[in-house]
Amino acid sequence: MLTITGTIEKSQLVDTGKDMLIQDLTEDSRANTRGILDIAASMLGLDTLDGEVEVFRNSRSIIDTIAALYQSHHFVVAMLVGLFSIVIPAIKLITMLILLLPVTPLIKQRLSKMISVIGKWSMADVFVVAIIVTYMAGNASAGMGDMLKTQSQFEIGFYYFLGYCIFSIASQMMIDMTQTQKSQNASR
Repeated sequence: MLTITGTIEKSQLVDTGKDMLIQDLTEDSRANTRGILDIAASMLGLDTLDGEVEVFRNSRSIIDTIAALYQSHHFVVAMLVGLFSIVIPAIKLITMLILLLPVTPLIKQRLSKMISVIGKWSMADVFVVAIIVTYMAGNASAGMGDMLKTQSQFEIGFYYFLGYCIFSIASQMMIDMTQTQKSQNASR
């Protein structure tokens, strides 16, 4: 559903490495050691590095996110993400597809009522995507400070999810319009 990539500027990585090497030294030895490191870096061409280094790439689907939440002992959140992003949408989709079949009016009425009850949870799946994005971004930038540049990219699963959301909203509107028309025709 989503890929987050983290990169660090090569020159910034070299400077951070130098700082780490001298951080435990006394004040007098820091300046001398820093000078020696600057000379060595210059001789090796490390002072003219350009570009970025990819330090991580993390792609996640909803199932991967559920598994990661479960493994990090966030059982309730994992269960809710699974319920709102897999179980409820699957039930709603199957119910809407059954409505397309030639079934009795009583079954259609019950299924329509079930869809309207499930429809009340429609924003929960959008909330789940927000949780996934937040969870991944938080894990991606943990402890790296300003050095790390993160970039997100939606994958094909996001577009499937978007298609489901549009289909769900459109079909709910069509079901509501059909019920309104039947009610108006019955009252005439």
